[in-house]
Amino acid sequence: MRAAPTILHLDMDAFFAAAEQASKPSLRGKPVIVGGLGPRGVVSTASYEARRFGVRSATPMAQARRLCPNAAYLVPRFQLYRTISEQVMELLGRLSPLVEPLSLDEAFVDLEAGGVAFGSAAAREAGERLRRDIRAVTGLSGSVGLAGSKMLAKIASEQAKPDGLVLIEPGTEQGLLAPMPVRILPGVGPATGEHLRRAGMTTVADLAEAGEDELVRLLGKSHGASLYRMAAGHDDRPVVAERDTKSVSVEDTFDVDLHDRVRIMTEVGRLADRCVQRLRASGHSGRTIVLKVRRYDFSTLTRSETLRGPTDDPGVVREAAGRLLDSVDTTGGVRLLGVGVSGLADYTQEDLFAQAAEERAAEGRASGERAEEEPEGEDSAAAAAEAEPVEDPAQRRWLAGHDVTHAEYGPGWVQGSGVGRVTVRFETPTSLVPGRVRTFRVDDPGLEPSEPLPLVETTEPLPLVEKTEIEIEAETGMGIGMRTDGTAERQARGGTPAGQESPLARRPKSRSEGGGPGSGAAMSRP
Repeated sequence: MRAAPTILHLDMDAFFAAAEQASKPSLRGKPVIVGGLGPRGVVSTASYEARRFGVRSATPMAQARRLCPNAAYLVPRFQLYRTISEQVMELLGRLSPLVEPLSLDEAFVDLEAGGVAFGSAAAREAGERLRRDIRAVTGLSGSVGLAGSKMLAKIASEQAKPDGLVLIEPGTEQGLLAPMPVRILPGVGPATGEHLRRAGMTTVADLAEAGEDELVRLLGKSHGASLYRMAAGHDDRPVVAERDTKSVSVEDTFDVDLHDRVRIMTEVGRLADRCVQRLRASGHSGRTIVLKVRRYDFSTLTRSETLRGPTDDPGVVREAAGRLLDSVDTTGGVRLLGVGVSGLADYTQEDLFAQAAEERAAEGRASGERAEEEPEGEDSAAAAAEAEPVEDPAQRRWLAGHDVTHAEYGPGWVQGSGVGRVTVRFETPTSLVPGRVRTFRVDDPGLEPSEPLPLVETTEPLPLVEKTEIEIEAETGMGIGMRTDGTAERQARGGTPAGQESPLARRPKSRSEGGGPGSGAAMSRP
């Protein structure tokens, strides 16, 4: 525990939904729900407008649609979220070398280690400056908590939501925690909370009054002792810059139960490939392959196989996951599949996988023999071109909320698709009014998927003015302007030619200058 509130916790406000609202002017101020849109999907993030209807993270999507039928339901765009997260983490890194990311939108920062704060006033100033910088760089808001421990800093950021800052002065911890529910403490989940409720403990004050011995009797030595210390406001966990990754995994929930064994095997192979991609991206390999199967009756089976050494070979992971699947009965149907790798290391042992390498080499030799048997020339080249898979435009999937661009209308985003049509709203993050909506055939040749646009325009530095122009302005009091035909004309300094409106007066005002939503200017609606 520290004598000054120099541990900062940042939590971006409704991160996924806020990013979607910032990139889509037509959704600003409206309920937005991001998550899996299938009948078995769950909510990843709900905007604050949607939370008024009772929609929260992890709410089943079917229930969310009943609670808030008029919300915009969008598929996550993780590429955009990761880009924004990197910008935020870079800002945190400027405050201190000790930054502990918890997720894309949440992190602890040790301000004392960065030398930016050793007391309450400096810590508050650093937190406010961080919030301003985040809004300037990303266009989004974040809530900041400051305290002498990680637990209290996180509680403070929750109290600060949305878009606020709360500082907990050391010495006030017990009075603050006493009336709060036990679920506010780290390590108290639904099961532990229910266990404590049955014992008559619903608030943090109840835990403190029960004493350490009673909590140890109820929850065990380690958990009970830790919970008692936290109930008293004590938390000495340090901010750790590097957190060891324990496992890498991917999983999919299917809209309809899978019964076909071949299809199930195909999905397991696809998940294994995705898992290896994430494994390699993190710079790791692993020696324990894990298969997760959730059956039609919600029973979940987990099978694992430990190899003789770590690998990041997709063929080896696919084969191991396939062997694990052979030991699982899937006749009743499968609603979820997952493949993971644990026992991570930062190296691989290639010699352990000679068999997989030999199989790939054998496939290569076989394909080479077939190539030698085929005639060379234009006919063989045409045959090879015909053999290459070509994407059928009619089969393209247009996911709600994802970015597209049209050859005639420019950038936009998918509002919805079905029955061979896709509806697109053409607007960008910097549009001042909601964009127009148009509908196309799904195979429209002018419509293509595109990359997310930045939420905030990057301001380029003003070009240097030539010395001769400066001299002219200083000597004559006249500036140099440009006519529409590209020829130069002189303008009175600080003014415009007679009968013309200043370009600065014509340009849209920023929010800081009184423009944009809430400025009193009328906004057209689609």
